[in-house]
Amino acid sequence: MAFVCAVVVLGAAGTSLALTMGSHYPKTPERAQRRGATSLSGSHPPCPLSGLPSPGTTVPQRPALAVKVDNYPSARPQSGLLDADIVFEEPVEGGITRLVAVFQCHGAPLVGPIRSAREVDVQILDELSNPIFVHVGGIPPVLSLIENANDIDEDVSNTGPPVQNPPDRYPPYDTYISTAAGWALQPSDTTPPAPVFTYSSTAPTGSAVGSLNINYSQTNDNTWAWDAHTGLWMLSIGGVPATVESGSQIGVPNLVVESVQVTYGPWVENSEGNLEVDSQLTGSGPLMVFRNGVEVKGTWNRASLDSPTNVIDNAGETIPLEPGETWVEIVPNTIGVTMAPPAVTKSSKGHSKSGSKQK
Repeated sequence: MAFVCAVVVLGAAGTSLALTMGSHYPKTPERAQRRGATSLSGSHPPCPLSGLPSPGTTVPQRPALAVKVDNYPSARPQSGLLDADIVFEEPVEGGITRLVAVFQCHGAPLVGPIRSAREVDVQILDELSNPIFVHVGGIPPVLSLIENANDIDEDVSNTGPPVQNPPDRYPPYDTYISTAAGWALQPSDTTPPAPVFTYSSTAPTGSAVGSLNINYSQTNDNTWAWDAHTGLWMLSIGGVPATVESGSQIGVPNLVVESVQVTYGPWVENSEGNLEVDSQLTGSGPLMVFRNGVEVKGTWNRASLDSPTNVIDNAGETIPLEPGETWVEIVPNTIGVTMAPPAVTKSSKGHSKSGSKQK
């Protein structure tokens, strides 16, 4: 059954966070620091953008850092995505997607490749409490919007340091930055962002799901499969596991999918004549949240760019996420999201059982 939807740009900026312990994370270098954090005592407050215990006894005194990352096949594998608190995936011209990777509690030695800004970035950044936004240029009308948005604009298209150019990467896929260098662009900014989501370690009631597919285009055909062992939704693109530079597959405990209206123009975005993709992140629409192997249906609504996005279930209650990383898929309402049930396996006694439990 196909469901037309898209990933939500959530923004319950005033919502509370519930501290959790014992979240599941695979044994990869990118997650080592966070795995250790899950066993910390309650003296470590929750990170505002993940709900996990902070790495210290206080939340790091710095803003959100949003980095525009390419997602074209030639740009893969990217760096830094597993260290981000939130990743927003947005449709852009030609049916491809780009990413906004958001960091706050944890950093990454390298993030990229960094590419140009788009109009929809303004709507994403507005919910991140005036973040630092690192990108490489953009067309003039978009640059004007970014400059006047609720963000600290850091266009690194013509800078030397802090940009890095790894020797094994080639233009235009060779611009990277460390999060430390990104935060150093605004050293006097010591204000952490407000929460975007509400978190709870208690799994909600929902329909068990084994996998979901969002086919943006031939180059961006996403399938997320539930891995009960790690407690993560694992990403494949075009049937191939999507990995970061270290070789680790991309996986997150939370997927947020929101159905949005999309229009095109008025600006031409590239030399092929493709128009700017304008995703409407205000108003309301259908919503799906995936966590703990289940789907929770609901509605998103956002009165204006100055307002947070409310993410509610069909009973009118806020949908909490599993403390941990979140991947936000912004999907045009003309694209169907297709779900498959959990795989059925045989128990040792020969009885059929579901590979995923509904909680």
